[in-house]
Amino acid sequence: MTNFAELGLCPPLLQAVDALGFTQTTPIQAGALPAMLAGHDVRAQAKTGSGKTAAFGLALLAGLDASQTRLNALVLCPTRELADQVSKDLRALARFIPNVKILSLCGGISLRPQLASLSHTPHIAVGTPGRILDLIRRQALDLSALSTLVLDEADRMLDMGFLDAVETILKRAPKQRRTWLFSATYPAEISALSTQFQNQPQKIMVDSQHDAEVITQQFFRVERSTKPAAVMALLVSRQPASCLIFCNTKIDARQLTASLREHGVAAMALHGDLDQRDREDTLMQFANGSCRVLVATDVAARGLDIKALPMVIAYELPNDPDVHIHRIGRTGRAGGTGLALTLVAQQEMGRLVGIEAQADAAIQWSELPVWTRGTTLPAPTMQTLVIDAGRKDKLRPGDILGALTGAAGLDAKQIGKIDVFATRAYVAIDRRMLKKALQGLRGGKIKGRKFRLRTL
Repeated sequence: MTNFAELGLCPPLLQAVDALGFTQTTPIQAGALPAMLAGHDVRAQAKTGSGKTAAFGLALLAGLDASQTRLNALVLCPTRELADQVSKDLRALARFIPNVKILSLCGGISLRPQLASLSHTPHIAVGTPGRILDLIRRQALDLSALSTLVLDEADRMLDMGFLDAVETILKRAPKQRRTWLFSATYPAEISALSTQFQNQPQKIMVDSQHDAEVITQQFFRVERSTKPAAVMALLVSRQPASCLIFCNTKIDARQLTASLREHGVAAMALHGDLDQRDREDTLMQFANGSCRVLVATDVAARGLDIKALPMVIAYELPNDPDVHIHRIGRTGRAGGTGLALTLVAQQEMGRLVGIEAQADAAIQWSELPVWTRGTTLPAPTMQTLVIDAGRKDKLRPGDILGALTGAAGLDAKQIGKIDVFATRAYVAIDRRMLKKALQGLRGGKIKGRKFRLRTL
């Protein structure tokens, strides 16, 4: 572990690191930051929650000249949610550097506001491959001065069919640049991408296995037909504040969600059939505590950034043991502990071989708790209020908090997470106070203006 002060970072970055409460580097930061700061290409492999965004973010900002109005760095992400999170993290790191412009450019939203934003060139652009390529082809995004290109979660971009778009962007970027590649796994296509587009990259790998003192893994033998009841048994016995359940297919995700709802669990599903608005609403409700149980496919869950997730359940085993590692790595983050529970039917037993080989240990089976029908999880304490206004309207979290504690008369303790995006804001409110919050906001104003409100 390395102290950030030993890395030679400029005072504004050290000030940001201190304000964020970072004291020592994580293994991926300790391994990758010196190489990136020295100007090398990097090919890094690390499990989720390893601190990779801060690693490449600090390196990008350390070499940034904010007085030059040009696109200095481009970060490609597989999903809009991850891109928004990366943008938010980069802004937090850049908060003490004057005049740094960081722009999020993603598909699923109107192109026109993004074209307007690009009339003032950003220093750093973060976006999804499809929208970035579209903007390049429209000559709205100029890569001619680009000095660094980052591929974040490259394996998920492959899973989501973005490989061709990524290759085209890499070909259009200047040859004299730094290319930093971050991926949880390295399938053949991503390794080939590295070989073709990186210049003698420094290879950084941290332990892919999860610390048993941080994440407790348990495996349960069950019949496939009894898996929904097994999930109920685990939820009712453990009573997690929140739980992410992974399914291999969207059909299973839909069916399991329906089964849980029948038994009184306010579960939500996240899969590829959701449109962008429904996906964002679902993610926000889970992230802010308005939904306790989220059932998701692996690809759909990419970009979901929940720091305190106490429990994950693998409804079935994936074919790839690396995917299993990625799943359980969703819990036990940000200094907390986690519980990873896996249901295994007889026909899935063969998939355990790869998991045992990676762990270099045999699977230890646990006994499934007994579930009494009629028992369920309590409803979440929070509910989500959506304000149809955001950063474009100069709206900040403090403005919303002030309106709710002022005109609406709520106590600050009754207000949870506030997330402000370009055109919308999500607010978690104690569900017992939701009606009062709506009445207060509709009768008053936020920052002197009235905005459309809805609840989820």
